[in-house]
Amino acid sequence: MFHISDLKKFNRCPRIFLLDQITEPTPFRRMVRLDDEVTALAAEYLGAKDCFVGERGDDPAKSMRALQEHEWILKARFEYGGLRIKVPFLHHVEDGYDLYFLFVGLFPRADDMQFYCDTVWVLEHLQIPLKEIRIIHLNASYVREEELDLSRLFVTSSHFYNSKNHLSTSVRDAIYANMKDLSRQIAKMETAMSEPLPEAVRTGRCAGRQKCRHYERCFAQESELPCNSILTLTGTSERYAMSREGIQWLKDADPARIEGTPMQYAQIMADRCGGLYADRNALKSWFRDVTFPVSFIDFEWECFAIPPYRGMKPYDVLVFEYSLHTLQEDGTVDHKVFLSVHDDRRKFVEEMLKDVPETGTVFAYNADGAEKIRIRELAELFPEYRDQLLSINERMKDLQVPFVCGYVYDTRMKGVWTLKRIMSMMDEPGYHELDIQQGMDAVFQWRLLDREDKNADSEQIADELKAYCGMDSYATLVVFNWLRHLCDEQA
Repeated sequence: MFHISDLKKFNRCPRIFLLDQITEPTPFRRMVRLDDEVTALAAEYLGAKDCFVGERGDDPAKSMRALQEHEWILKARFEYGGLRIKVPFLHHVEDGYDLYFLFVGLFPRADDMQFYCDTVWVLEHLQIPLKEIRIIHLNASYVREEELDLSRLFVTSSHFYNSKNHLSTSVRDAIYANMKDLSRQIAKMETAMSEPLPEAVRTGRCAGRQKCRHYERCFAQESELPCNSILTLTGTSERYAMSREGIQWLKDADPARIEGTPMQYAQIMADRCGGLYADRNALKSWFRDVTFPVSFIDFEWECFAIPPYRGMKPYDVLVFEYSLHTLQEDGTVDHKVFLSVHDDRRKFVEEMLKDVPETGTVFAYNADGAEKIRIRELAELFPEYRDQLLSINERMKDLQVPFVCGYVYDTRMKGVWTLKRIMSMMDEPGYHELDIQQGMDAVFQWRLLDREDKNADSEQIADELKAYCGMDSYATLVVFNWLRHLCDEQA
């Protein structure tokens, strides 16, 4: 028996589907915090009474019996033709059932039609008459007061949203317009189960927005690529074609087959220049407005689907830690770190305003996509500190810019310019020595503190969190000094 997730994998790549059948599943950890049982909250919002609530492993026949015995069916498992589904809500109405999908997001779009269509396909073949088809989702404009208001937290929509977050096509019309018979596809999946694992074929989905978890297994040879391999060239799929045709090195890239971005130029020139390319004039110009004391700051935060505290919206973030290194003109460095548990946003702001110097440049890595956004949110939440907070943003520079703009490239970066990758090139203590080595690992550890997990060593976790965040701001300082040193070197 297959699940809808199996169908989606098979459509994306039969190899993924088969590997997932034979590979031990990785523990699932939510990127977004979801402490509340959303189905229970949505059921309360719908006013669902006389409910049957399905459970993992239920015999589908149990759900079919429940249709005759209950007004509301929640999380029920149904099966037809070898495909098993879980239906969030069915409401018994005159002559049939209203179907409610639950979307734990802000704007359900018609880009996951397979899930909706496959669910309806099974219900239709089980001869369960469907009337209205709606989607319950979170309300983007809801701001929590002291208590959670379910009538405002959720929205019920009979339409999908478009890219501008406006209502567009009817959910029911879109489903029936796109629904296909799944019998042949299920048969192909059953056949594939008894056949050899197909060869890995590279597509845009292998390492797109989110790298496939089987990527290293499918393309193991890439983990040992030379630093100047043509396959490290960013922003172009032509690197694979060039490699197959015998072009192996960045320096030999065919200019007619690439986009010619500043980063690509920097990569090619780095290989031609012995491994390092630096546009020193551009770097000097970018650093010209830097003033002392120079601060280096990094934030850690949690994202909540359901707002837990007053003033928060769905999918708002809660900043819980910052690390600040401050470099004086005489070369001395000061370090301060703040770590909070639960809702301590006001204290976070007050301590940060004490620690960040009132003058001088402030650096963060990916500041434009992270720290600056968080500071604007805090300024909106605490208008009494607005001017001071926005003053920090006005003085803040994003240390990622020189890499994104192609001012500097070292082939050891292998086409990646994350802070961790760049720090790995430095003769300095690095992330590999820490117990926490990734941002989401820090968040998962903080959750243990926030939830007051009795099995967690709170003191040790706090120390590890401070060490990790401290390394982020320290690494920013190290990279700053490296770039400044490049400015002073002769070409």
